[in-house]
Formats: sequence, structure tokens, C-alpha cells
Amino acid sequence: MKVTIAMDNSVRFGGPLPFTGEHGASFLIEIDGKKILYDTGQTGAVAENLALLGTHPRELDFIVISHGHSDHTGGLMRVLQEARKDVEVVAHAKIFADHLSVIAGNRRSIGVPYAENVLRSIGGRWDLRDQPRQLTPNLWFSGSVPRVTDFEEVDGRLMIAGEGGDVRDPIEDDVSLFVRGSHGLVVIAGCAHSGLVNTVKHGLAVTGLERLQGWIGGTHLAPAPQHQQDKTVAQIETWAPEFIAANHCTGFAMMARLKQVFGERFIPAFVGETIEV
Repeated sequence: MKVTIAMDNSVRFGGPLPFTGEHGASFLIEIDGKKILYDTGQTGAVAENLALLGTHPRELDFIVISHGHSDHTGGLMRVLQEARKDVEVVAHAKIFADHLSVIAGNRRSIGVPYAENVLRSIGGRWDLRDQPRQLTPNLWFSGSVPRVTDFEEVDGRLMIAGEGGDVRDPIEDDVSLFVRGSHGLVVIAGCAHSGLVNTVKHGLAVTGLERLQGWIGGTHLAPAPQHQQDKTVAQIETWAPEFIAANHCTGFAMMARLKQVFGERFIPAFVGETIEV
């Protein structure tokens, strides 16, 4: 399997290609003879980055969305417009929920920036589901991630519109991808709003694998409370993965901490970075 970061907040230092970075995430996955785009960033700029990587959206077999936040779905219209009409689009059944951000009294929508019927009219064979699905012999869509730990919390600034007003958003549409690597489970996550540890535990259960080989993607540890950060890092150390390729919502301070803890096993997964397992 080969994963190339097609969009992130940052671009790899000293890279030979003029990639664009933005607050968002997108991953080009090549596995079992298939090409999968996991998330689409915040704007259509991901299409230009894909071009620099030598991939056109019409080559994609799947578009998978990790959750319905705009920094992961903003480029979906552009990608669908350029993809084949029969490309499979796989996401959680609640991806079009009315996701909100409320910070210091500033309430704004951060959900999918396009109506579902508009996106469906452009193309794609849509599979919106809450159950796991095996996409290829070595790749699984997680479906809903059970929340089993007692220390992983959803970001308190993220809300959802309820009948009686805004309530804390459980982000039920958060999903990840699970890969059968050469030495165990590799998780590819957009933000892991369900919790990094919850996500890994679910991945081991879905795939039947016994150890964590590596992690690629967002962790949403940047805004997490200190106790959650500490317990998460301790659990990762216990799993002793071969690599941690973190990006996006992990944040600079937490990425620096992961580098300090895991040394050469830590990879800053900026735009243009490639991980092969």
C-alpha cells in the first residue's frame, strides 16, 4: 500500500513540487490495484495537488469521506465533477448532519458545504452507511466507531443543532480506514473525532489483526485536554507501532511531542509525503 498526502495544513519542506496547503486533509491511497481518495480538503485545490502527483480524479475507484466537516468535504464537488460518473462514494449515513462550531460566541456552520442532492446529481454511486465495509482485500471502511474509553472526549467547541438549541456534537459520522499492513493494522484517519484509542481498538476488532503497525492522519489531539493527550500517548507507546504519520488536527505542539517520544518513527505527514507499507 502507498499513501500520499494530497492535502494538509502544511506542505513538506524542501519538496520538489509546488503543492498547495490549506486547513484540510486528503489522502491518495493506492492498494490492491485500486486508487482511493480519502477526504477532499477544504477547496478544490486538492485537484491541482493530485495533478502534480500524476493522478486525475477520473482514475479514482473510490472517494471515501471521513466525516462531514467542510475541511474534509469542501473539495468534493470539484473532485466529483472530474471523476468518472460511476466512482463509488462511501461515507457515514449521517455525513450531512448540521455540524457547527461555536467559539467565543461565534457560531458558524462547518458541515458539508453542498446539499446532498446537488452532489448526487453530479455523479457517483453513493453508499452511506454506519456499518463496516471491506472495500478491497486489504482495506476496510470502519463504519461507526464505538466509544469505549473513559478518557477520550469530543471537542467541546463542536456543536450540532438540536430541537431545543445547540448541543455538543458527538460527530457520529466520524469514520476511518483500516489497512492490513505487512506487520499489522495501519489506521488512516481524517480527524479521529471518536478518539485515537477507540479508533485503533475498533480497527483491530474489524480486521482481526493483533497489533498496530502504524497510524496515518489526523488525531484531533491539538484541542484535547491534557489528561487525554497523556493517556493517548501512553497507549500508543504500549502498542509500539512502527510509525506515526500525524498531521492536520494533531497540531504543532502535539506533533513535536510525538517526535520527542517516537523519534525516527514519527513522520510529519505534510502535503507530498508518501508512506509505503
